[in-house]
Amino acid sequence: MKFTKMHGIGNDYVYVNCFTETVENPEATAVFVSDRHFGIGSDGLILIKPSDIADFEMEMYNADGSRGKMCGNGIRCVAKYVYDYGLTDKTEISVATGSGIKYLDLTVWDGKVALVKVDMGAPILEASRIPVKPELAGNVSEEGTEKSADDEKLSAASNDAAQTVGEAVGVPITVNGSVYKMTCVSMGNPHCVVCVDDVDGIDIEKTGPFFEFHPCFPDRVNTEFIRVIDRSTVQMRVWERGSGETWACGTGACAVVVACILNGWTENTVTVKLRGGDLEITWDREKNTVFMTGPATVVFDGEIEI
Repeated sequence: MKFTKMHGIGNDYVYVNCFTETVENPEATAVFVSDRHFGIGSDGLILIKPSDIADFEMEMYNADGSRGKMCGNGIRCVAKYVYDYGLTDKTEISVATGSGIKYLDLTVWDGKVALVKVDMGAPILEASRIPVKPELAGNVSEEGTEKSADDEKLSAASNDAAQTVGEAVGVPITVNGSVYKMTCVSMGNPHCVVCVDDVDGIDIEKTGPFFEFHPCFPDRVNTEFIRVIDRSTVQMRVWERGSGETWACGTGACAVVVACILNGWTENTVTVKLRGGDLEITWDREKNTVFMTGPATVVFDGEIEI
């Protein structure tokens, strides 16, 4: 199988051109190629395919083989691939994903795509559509953890928030004995955004899975741990469902900015600083559309026996 390894500010995937290649078992292939010791090493597998409804289709799989609906960093790399490798000469393209058709503007320097602006569509805020069950956020006592009176009050607050607005904005959630306030947003996949005092110091390998598999997230969840630096800058680390910590998450950065605006912490355009680099995110409130702009990079081309 011929492939190209690419990354969007450190969020790396193995890309396969399915105009010329056939991947018989993408779930198993994703697990194999993602292994950083015995495979190629990546956060997952993305197949670039023909589409009847858009210019191209992006089919993505996480490192554990689970199917993903959308990846912001991944779709920017798809745009770079199809232009740089001659599948299109257009600088405005459409890509079908598991969360609908996305529209992309390509900035070309010296014949290669350098930046991609993605129309990520409208954020989904209704709890039932994300999906998240806020009424369960404070009702879980992990094994060996006793609930306090404060936990009971926070649980009641979670229930009230869910019943009052149908959204999950600033909802208390108990995770592994600690209480956080979460704001949940879907950008075609579910995100839980929480503020922490020290983004660099959080033990994300320990805390991330407790969020991912918390009972209030029926389809599991991607969790963004953030610190608001100022009204136009946010620092973020992310634990992605099915992949663990990644150096960047485009849909996560979009969800973070939406969450920050909903909580009144930032303006409508924000630079999100991730481990792999920066993304510029704008939520156009009038159009109710989120735009993401960032780079895409080819690492190398190769061939591997599957």
